[in-house]
Amino acid sequence: MMDTDVLRDKVIGIIKSIYDPEIPVNIYDLGLIYRVDVLPINNVQITMTLTAPSCPAAQSLPVEVDQKVRAIEGVNDVHVQVTWDPPWDKSMMSEEAQLELGWL
Repeated sequence: MMDTDVLRDKVIGIIKSIYDPEIPVNIYDLGLIYRVDVLPINNVQITMTLTAPSCPAAQSLPVEVDQKVRAIEGVNDVHVQVTWDPPWDKSMMSEEAQLELGWL
């Protein structure tokens, strides 16, 4: 069985390969991922949000996160939960993402 920290790092690495279709920044650095928990027997729970409830990717992004994380060797099961609390705002972005978009 894989160490939970190693698996969590792999999950975050995969999430960083997923981009919001409207913003050229990965969804992790955008601040859309609130939590990544690796539970016993390598079940992964991800709590995420979207930039807005009307976001065109509202249907596709959580599915893409689920599919890509599920494909990681060692992952047993994946649960992606979308939440609107707290609502996303640009202050949740990493400094690198804000710099990349010219917001700093």
